[in-house]
Amino acid sequence: MGRERKKGQSGAAVAYMSRNQALKKLQLTLPDFRRLCILKGIFPVEPKHKKKVGGAGKTYYFSKDIQFLAHEPVLEKFRQFKVFVKRLRKAMGREDTELASRLSTNEPVISLDHIVRERYPSFIDALRDVDDCLSMVFLFATLPQENRVRRKVVQKCRRLSVEFMHYVIASNSLRKVFVSIKGIYYQAEIQGESITWIVPHQFAQHSPGDVDFRIMLTFLEFYNTLLGFINFRLFQSLNLHYPPMLSEFSSSSDSTDAGDAESDELFASLAHRLATLPSTDVETEEVAQDDEVAKLDIGLNLDEQARKDLARKQEQELSKIKNLFAHCRIFLGREVPREALVFVIRCFGGTVSWSSTQAVGAAYQEEDDTITHQIVDRPVQSHRYLSRFYVQPQWVFDCINAKRVLPVGQYNVGMALPAHLSPFVEAAEGEYLPPEQVEMMEEEGDEIPNMELEPPRKSKKRKAMEEDEEVRKEEAHSGAGEPLVRPGVIDKPEDPSKKAKQEAEEEKRLAIMAMPKKKKRLYGKIMQSRQKKSTEVRKLKQRREAIDSSRPSPKKKRTK
Repeated sequence: MGRERKKGQSGAAVAYMSRNQALKKLQLTLPDFRRLCILKGIFPVEPKHKKKVGGAGKTYYFSKDIQFLAHEPVLEKFRQFKVFVKRLRKAMGREDTELASRLSTNEPVISLDHIVRERYPSFIDALRDVDDCLSMVFLFATLPQENRVRRKVVQKCRRLSVEFMHYVIASNSLRKVFVSIKGIYYQAEIQGESITWIVPHQFAQHSPGDVDFRIMLTFLEFYNTLLGFINFRLFQSLNLHYPPMLSEFSSSSDSTDAGDAESDELFASLAHRLATLPSTDVETEEVAQDDEVAKLDIGLNLDEQARKDLARKQEQELSKIKNLFAHCRIFLGREVPREALVFVIRCFGGTVSWSSTQAVGAAYQEEDDTITHQIVDRPVQSHRYLSRFYVQPQWVFDCINAKRVLPVGQYNVGMALPAHLSPFVEAAEGEYLPPEQVEMMEEEGDEIPNMELEPPRKSKKRKAMEEDEEVRKEEAHSGAGEPLVRPGVIDKPEDPSKKAKQEAEEEKRLAIMAMPKKKKRLYGKIMQSRQKKSTEVRKLKQRREAIDSSRPSPKKKRTK
């Protein structure tokens, strides 16, 4: 006979561990335990049978994850920091300033480099998970410096975010932009991976009081380390100097790295090129070609010549998009969002400047005769130059999403702008498409999907109400003594297409009747969701028609 198994020594009772048990095993406080779990990427789990584990109302983790945390080097740093704080408080209480200063210089530093290498074995894995990282870093780069968010944290986030934007500019990897109420959404293609992040608008930010910044700062601590690794590798792939250095000052004898105040402002202006490492141009071209090959999506079932033609065509289209604003020399007004427009315009090969009294880094002034476009957001301009176009900021973003330079007629100063369409929404069968998007798809020659999948069916109650209404009308006519005359119908030969359609509907009805009960229920839910979607599309169409009808029509000039 085998050994008798005791209760609680095998199965689910051993596979899971409650949070209190984990705290006792690791000898940590709850804030330190949360911080360690965030850094290591360990999350709570939901057991299938909570009664077998230890009851409901508790937070559970895998026992293997807790054993994994017990051997983490950061755990020892937490304990060292706890001892450091205790000794520092004791020295401050005794007013021993010499001991306190000596202790503060030896504060234990927690390094997360090994955790980044452990969670992301390859560089592509890190790129696939960098979306949330970028959104968090760009958010903290715009927050005010308060007690909850220190100055060093904001400055580090600002430096990392500007470095990433410089790489996107140098590699021309930006593909989509959308301006929303929440912020500006960007999407870039880096080494074949689509990376999407959001940047808040440049307004005065107010820190909410109901947000736990300790949790967010723990995530930010890991994200800063991760983004530092990614920026270093990306700059290396383009043969750029890291830490970044501006090309205008790379040959000078003065120190102009990211630590100087003047170079920091010039670096954050995004208007200057970065310095490259001293090497041959052949290596840079090979790296750029490797990146382009990774981005091309070529079918393997084609022959060699067809694949070459397809690759050449895709490369030409990509080169055209990258140099979208190559022939544009743009000047920005004071009232427009400067950083977002400079970043977007430079990503697509354009040249941009602004007034030197507004910010440092301006390349040319408003009086320059070579300016082709001036972006303004005021209806009245004190002085206008006849040699350039005056457009609103939406023109830049719409040109990028349309992948061509649009006419400036609809974007003139003071005019009602067209709808700003999101490039992240893909046209699918049964979805609503705005009229502007339909026109754009017709110009590009794309296939326009059908917006209404199926006409809504009338419910049985509504059908009965309509039949009762017809009966009431007939009774009213007969009661009034009026003869009820119905027009005659001429018998026509049956249309074969109509007959075939009726037969197909009858076959479909019989097939539904022959379905098993489970599949019939599933089919009913599918049809119900499709009818609901078509109803929503119809409501959006009616709402758009009401908006268009409420707008004042352009007045026609009277001819004398």
